[in-house]
Amino acid sequence: MMDHARDLASVREATERLLSAAAKLDNAVVAEPSRLPGWSRGHVLAHLARNADALVNALQGRPMYASAEARDADIERDAARPLDVQLADLRESEARFQEAGAAPADWSRTVELRNGVTDKAARVPFRRWVEVELHHVDLGIGYELEDLPAEFVEREIDFLAQRFTGHPDVPPTRVTDGTRAWSTGREAAEPEVTVRGPAPDLLGWLSGRRDGAFLTAEGGPLPTLPPL
Repeated sequence: MMDHARDLASVREATERLLSAAAKLDNAVVAEPSRLPGWSRGHVLAHLARNADALVNALQGRPMYASAEARDADIERDAARPLDVQLADLRESEARFQEAGAAPADWSRTVELRNGVTDKAARVPFRRWVEVELHHVDLGIGYELEDLPAEFVEREIDFLAQRFTGHPDVPPTRVTDGTRAWSTGREAAEPEVTVRGPAPDLLGWLSGRRDGAFLTAEGGPLPTLPPL
């Protein structure tokens, strides 16, 4: 069961980690490429700020973004700002998200996200936690998948495994770190492929951030996953 209040606290802690790490950078480093193709570190920071505001919109019954084009334009507009402006914006947008999350609400209600995706309001704080943690890694400033909180890694593997469940292009697959196991891909009585490896590498593969080179696949080749 989702505990939105606990996840809000986790978002707050993850954001402080990111802000503290980013504060050690300078304007030149922020303008350099991130690990996301076509995006500088400034693009990543701008996206994180605008995503916080977009999730406030979702919680309050408005569209996350006016349009896909407006979303992209806002990120592009904000990407080149000086570091101090980026960090102040991210801190202020995080405060707005926390305020929206603390407001009395029916957390069992369904909210609409991007591209027609819907989810329970109670899962929105976890979705924000995902944005902050994985994009901290995407900045490429020393925070790696191995540094992520263990609870987050387990929950995000579970979330991504569910996302690919039933996908016609992914064979029935069992994913395991040797202690825990998840099922994903097409529905079947038995998995065709078992993928084994450390939890951070499993998360990297499922999220498209690692190629699976340190994973082993039994029963067939490592499945090619569709983009998220």
